[in-house]
Amino acid sequence: MTNFLPRMALAPLLAALVLAGCASAPEGVPAVGTPAQFKEALAPSGPGTEGRWTAAAPAEAQPRGEWWRAFQDPVLDALIARAAENNTSLQQAAARVRQARALARSAQADRLPQIGLDAGAGRQRGLDRNQSTQPSTLLTAGVGAAWELDLFGRLARTGDAAQLDAQAREALLQSTRLMVQAEVAQTYLALRAADAERALVRESVDAYRDTLRLTQRRQQAGDVAALDVARVQTEVASNESEALALDRRRAELEHALAVLVGEPPAGFGVGVAPWRTALPVVPAGVPSTVLTRRPDVAAAQAQVLAAQARVGAAKAAYFPDIALTAGGGFASPELGDLFKWSARSWGIGALLSLPIFDGGRRAAGVEQAAGRLDEALADYRAQSLTAFREVEDQLSGLRLLHEQARAQATAVEAAGRAMQLSDTRYRNGYISQLDLLDARRSELRNRRQALQVRAAQYQATVGLVRALGGGWGEAPVVAGMNRSG
Repeated sequence: MTNFLPRMALAPLLAALVLAGCASAPEGVPAVGTPAQFKEALAPSGPGTEGRWTAAAPAEAQPRGEWWRAFQDPVLDALIARAAENNTSLQQAAARVRQARALARSAQADRLPQIGLDAGAGRQRGLDRNQSTQPSTLLTAGVGAAWELDLFGRLARTGDAAQLDAQAREALLQSTRLMVQAEVAQTYLALRAADAERALVRESVDAYRDTLRLTQRRQQAGDVAALDVARVQTEVASNESEALALDRRRAELEHALAVLVGEPPAGFGVGVAPWRTALPVVPAGVPSTVLTRRPDVAAAQAQVLAAQARVGAAKAAYFPDIALTAGGGFASPELGDLFKWSARSWGIGALLSLPIFDGGRRAAGVEQAAGRLDEALADYRAQSLTAFREVEDQLSGLRLLHEQARAQATAVEAAGRAMQLSDTRYRNGYISQLDLLDARRSELRNRRQALQVRAAQYQATVGLVRALGGGWGEAPVVAGMNRSG
């Protein structure tokens, strides 16, 4: 009989430990299969590989390296370094990471014993008829401690969810960093393309002015009419207008670069220079598993895990909360006697609370957590599919731009040869001015198109780096560079 009462006292605790397993949530992120190879990277001689899929292990911590150095442009390197220090989007993302880490530490602190000091003073008059009606003073000082026994994992899962939120924020910071690097690179390369196109249009303006001077001399000699002079003047003015439009475009790109590096446009400038940036060559057969490095996919995965932890925390609300409390100190009506041994007091206790009826509040909490988990899973799948689409877009774009560049180079060569022949024949009086102007317009149009295709290749290359999460290999040091002339 003497052992029966202790066993009865332990019965609720044993029952709670048995039920603790019921509060668990499903663990792990459902795998999103990835094709063994990108569609655009498949070798034409490898039929049947389209159907192969492979499991992709997370690799968001894999080093990405300084991928922009493959472009071999010191100005670009310096701009990205300045952006890393001063870009406001990066600073905002870093601040959000700091907040998330603080919330995670706060959630973890709830699992630890809470200890505090307290002191108080009160004066009251007894209300009982047997007590003195004279006011009395009570002074107290002591220390208290409380610890919630997390038997059902509610606090643990809440802390895990907060930690996963912090990991997601860290991944989003990496995503923001990659976005800023890519935007700096693309804006800078667009500015260099604008410089090259401006130089080409200015060159055409000079050529048209030379033709105008020749036409004016021939008019003075009576060989051509005033209409011929007016036509050439139209071409000169039209090309000057194009050059001014490119000047405006360059100014806008320079201002955008200033904002990206975190500096006011008034004090920022990038000097005009020849476009000699290297164009990295994407290696054949890029594996699709590199997408596991994408920070936005890693963030979505962390959000799924956090949502799963919150489902477990919501389910744990069905089980009792058990807390242990302890306190000790001194209490005395006189300040001088407060810390005497005879004035000591202490107490220990345990508290178990279990809601019986809450109007469906806990069920609604579980349903809400489950809905957020479904949303996180859908977002994770959407991020993965978006990643595949973006990479396929850039790979197909690079392949088609390479073919277009070859065709455009042939067109530029033919247009230049036609222009030289037309100029010689015009100066010797064999063709009309209209034929000359048409040949010059054709050459300028084709040369500008070649520059635009070249610029698109640079943009697509940076876009591919961004889509792959920062390069296309373990260390994006790329051999086989082509330079823009």
